[in-house]
Amino acid sequence: MSEMSFALGSREEKRSFYKQALRITLPIALQNLMDAAVSSADILMLSFVSQAALSASSLAGQVSFNLSNLLYGVCSAAAVMTAQYWGKGDKKAVEKVLGIAMKIALIVGALFSLASVIWPEAIMTIFTNDQELIREGAIYLRTVSVSYVLGAFAQIYLSVMRSVERVKMSAIVHCSAVAMNVALNACFIFGWGPFPQLGIMGVALATSITRGVEVLVCLADNARCRVIRLRLANMLRRAGVLMKDFLKLAVPAAGNDVIWGVAFSVYSVILGHLSSDIVAANSVASVVRNLGTVVCFGTSSAAAIILGKAMGDNQMEEAKVYARRFVWMSIYTALLGGVAILLMRPLVLDFMHLYVTVTDVVRSELSTMLYINSYYILGMSLNTMFICGLFRSGGDVKYGFVCDIISMWCVSVPIGLLCAFVLKLPEMWVYFILCLDEFIKIPVNLIHYKKRKWIRNITRDNVE
Repeated sequence: MSEMSFALGSREEKRSFYKQALRITLPIALQNLMDAAVSSADILMLSFVSQAALSASSLAGQVSFNLSNLLYGVCSAAAVMTAQYWGKGDKKAVEKVLGIAMKIALIVGALFSLASVIWPEAIMTIFTNDQELIREGAIYLRTVSVSYVLGAFAQIYLSVMRSVERVKMSAIVHCSAVAMNVALNACFIFGWGPFPQLGIMGVALATSITRGVEVLVCLADNARCRVIRLRLANMLRRAGVLMKDFLKLAVPAAGNDVIWGVAFSVYSVILGHLSSDIVAANSVASVVRNLGTVVCFGTSSAAAIILGKAMGDNQMEEAKVYARRFVWMSIYTALLGGVAILLMRPLVLDFMHLYVTVTDVVRSELSTMLYINSYYILGMSLNTMFICGLFRSGGDVKYGFVCDIISMWCVSVPIGLLCAFVLKLPEMWVYFILCLDEFIKIPVNLIHYKKRKWIRNITRDNVE
């Protein structure tokens, strides 16, 4: 990297590398932590409303989860291209890629918004056959629908700002929005002050208002930014060769994230058709797992930015060394995350016992789930680093698409369905088997990593 003028492998160079890695990782990890915190707040507050509201919001949230995965694929393509062109010093190309990504994201977000307004009950029947959960979830989806298109704008804008190393700005905007979301959740769920008491609808309304404010802040930042700007002309004009390059990355990346996300939704469908108890337990376990992975995922995002910039600047030997360091960082951060989950486990269980109105079965299943997740995140961290951090930084997006199709749709999903509905194994055995998916991928990802074919410069000299 240009700012790292020390000899590769020297003490000074390593210190400079890890300093830069932390400078990028920590703000992103903070954003991940705040996202997990708002999910935790939702779970906590809705647990005081009813178990049905808790379970329904978890299942309805799968729509947002799959939209986020689809947009994450678009963000990944934008991040790869903008990081490499940023390393090359071509700001004009960066702005054009931002325009392309924003146009696609707004179209996708609008489609999800319309579907949630028109067919909320039909969407909920995909995840459960419990009529109370369908009714509560439909209320949530109609109210939250506008947030999908607003969130698409903010997600793309902040993602590109991170890729050009404006990570602090991105973290400040996003974290402020999350804090606002938590405050509004409390007001609308419990009816504090002048606010009406809306229950599950309050969670959705708070999300929609927050996304609107976040978009306004992004637009204000864009108006004063002197580094990279979103320009309407770049969204409207035909982008020629850049559009072709973008789609070559975006389609497989989005496909990868969608099939991964839909597979996780199928896991929720499987659990949702077993009992409402395991759905409630899984909703809490997922939040605790997310808290344990905030640094893991922040590290993989930092890897994509740093490696993409290095490859765009044709520093391939440096990229190989940086990649090895990031793999070890993903292992260390996962181990720390696993310890964090084990430390949180007694606190979560005590809270569920003393303050939350759920069944004893929910508490028992949650206890086991937290043990499983304490080691499950090691697989998540390594695979996210390989597929989303390292391979995508060099434009290798097709590999992850094929890998997840085979591991999740040819192995994990069929085995999960078989165990749940044919063999009719106990609920926690089904959950345990579903959580083996990440460990299936590690050996093949390691082999692909060792080949180094993913290390390449994808920029063009002329993007006009």
